[in-house]
Amino acid sequence: MPLTQEMRRLRAEHAALVTLSGFMIEFVAGRRPPRPTELAAVRGMFRDTLVRHLKCEDWALYPRLQTKGEPVLAELAARFVDEMGHIAEAFEAYDSYWTQLRVEADWPGFCAETRAILTALGDRIAREESELYPVAETLFKAEAPPPRERGRRTA
Repeated sequence: MPLTQEMRRLRAEHAALVTLSGFMIEFVAGRRPPRPTELAAVRGMFRDTLVRHLKCEDWALYPRLQTKGEPVLAELAARFVDEMGHIAEAFEAYDSYWTQLRVEADWPGFCAETRAILTALGDRIAREESELYPVAETLFKAEAPPPRERGRRTA
């Protein structure tokens, strides 16, 4: 997949994660847990979107940026990996630990950990959107071949 198309998809996933985070924040603002089916549905959508997103970034985007041959971009991508590479493991541990039974047994604990993980993820998204993605997009747009004209035949 061309990187510019990949970047559009990653930005769309960021928007979805921000929206789903908003639902989770609303849930944990309550004094009691929401209905289990509601919480499970939002957590499931959040988990699926996040796991897909992080795999794409951590296994495809960051390595591609680091091997691009642009020292500034490679250093920036390496810094992001060093500073934020642990988020996938932290989310997996959080998600595995907080079963429905544990959520019901320790709602305040779940709320505190949910706020913490959502804050870390929100910080990562904000930094990628403001620092990393614009630099990557600028470099890759400069390299992209010009669009072909419609209806024009090539020999």
